Amino acid sequence: MPAKKKSPASANRNKPKFRRVLLKISGEVLGGETGGICPESVHDVAAQVREVAKLGVQIGVVVGGGNIFRGLQGSEKGIERVTGDQMGMLATCMNALVLREALRGGGVDATAWSAVEVPGVLPRYSVDDVRRYLASGGVAVLAGGTGNPYFTTDSAGALRAM
Repeated sequence: MPAKKKSPASANRNKPKFRRVLLKISGEVLGGETGGICPESVHDVAAQVREVAKLGVQIGVVVGGGNIFRGLQGSEKGIERVTGDQMGMLATCMNALVLREALRGGGVDATAWSAVEVPGVLPRYSVDDVRRYLASGGVAVLAGGTGNPYFTTDSAGALRAM
């Protein structure tokens, strides 16, 4: 008996609607109930990203840093606003590193970039490099916000999506 052909409707059900997506996650997601960096929460996010990546979707992830440090709250405690925002950008870099490693540990090709210079730790964000990496099937983890004070990682997410 010949094998049944898949109907167009069932074939479309398995095909992702989007070829490329950008996920913006807050630092609090990676902090879980405990705050800081919660390994269980990080691995849960990585597992969800892995499932979408398996569908062939190109994924960029912009990470926040509020689980470690939030610049605006620092300024409320006497830290100069620009310095506080810079500390927040570095917090996003820490989150990017831990998420990258969780993805790699789950068998996902992942690399992280930063909008702020962190030589020897993360390469500087380059739209061309990230596009090439996404096209090769890797997951791009994006840190450092916009690289400028006074902007949130939500702004970075919107810019990276463009």
